[in-house]
Amino acid sequence: MSEFRINDLAKVSGVSVRNIRVYQDRGLLPPPTIRGRTGWYSDEHLVRLNLISRMLERGYTFATISELLHAAHYGMKVEHVLRAAPKGGRFRNIKRAATITFTELKKTLGADERSINLSQKLGLLTKDGAHYAIRNPELLEGAEALVKGGVDIDALLDRWVRVESDLTDVARSFVSIITDKYFDENLPNLGEAELARMAELIQTVRPMAHEIVESTFSRALDNEISRAIGEATTYFDATKQQAAGSGRASAGTTEESDE
Repeated sequence: MSEFRINDLAKVSGVSVRNIRVYQDRGLLPPPTIRGRTGWYSDEHLVRLNLISRMLERGYTFATISELLHAAHYGMKVEHVLRAAPKGGRFRNIKRAATITFTELKKTLGADERSINLSQKLGLLTKDGAHYAIRNPELLEGAEALVKGGVDIDALLDRWVRVESDLTDVARSFVSIITDKYFDENLPNLGEAELARMAELIQTVRPMAHEIVESTFSRALDNEISRAIGEATTYFDATKQQAAGSGRASAGTTEESDE
C-alpha cells in the first residue's frame, strides 16, 4: 500500500493541501496516521479524495457528501440516510469537527491523558492545536451518558479496542472468501481481468458482510440485554422474598415474647 505525505497526496490527487485539510476538518477525509511528527496518508485517502472531487463536480454539498460517505462506509441503504435523525444532546447538535478542550473532556468524561490518547487512536478525537476536534459527536454523547451512569471511560475505551481487533478479524474473514478463491484458482497467472473481478466481488461482499454483522450483533445484544435484565429481576425478587421472610420471622419472635 502506498503512503504519502500531505504534499505528495496533493500532487497525485490534484487536490490542494488547503482543501485536504478542509475535508479533514469537515469529517469527509479520515485523519492521517501519525508517525513521529509526520502525517502519512494511504491509498484509501487517495480514493476518498477522488470520490469527493467527483461528487463536488456533480454539485453535491459537503453535508450531503458526508452523509453519503458515512452511509457507504457502514453499508447503509438510502432509507437509512433519509430517515429523520433523532434529537440528541449537546454533542450531537454541534457540527462535526467542532472542538473541545482538555478541561471539558475531563469534566464531562473524567478523561485523563491516557484516555484522550486512546480516543485519538480510535478516531473519536483529533488534536487541533490546544483543543481536540470531535470526529463523532454521537459516540461522544453516548460516552458521556455512560460515564454519568457510573461507567469508567477507560473501561469503555479498552472494550472498544477489543471490539476493533475482533472486527478486524471478522472483516479479514469476509474478504478472504474472495481472495482465497482467486489466489488458489489463478496463481501464478493472475492477470488484470482477474484482479478487476476480484476487486468488484470484494466491494459486493461489503454491504452483505455489514448486514450479517449488524443483524447478528443486534440479535446477540438483544439476547444479552434480556438475560441481564432477567438476572437482575430474579435477584430483586429473591432479595424481596428474603426480606419478607425475615420480617415474618421477626414478627413471630415478637409474638412469642409477648406470650
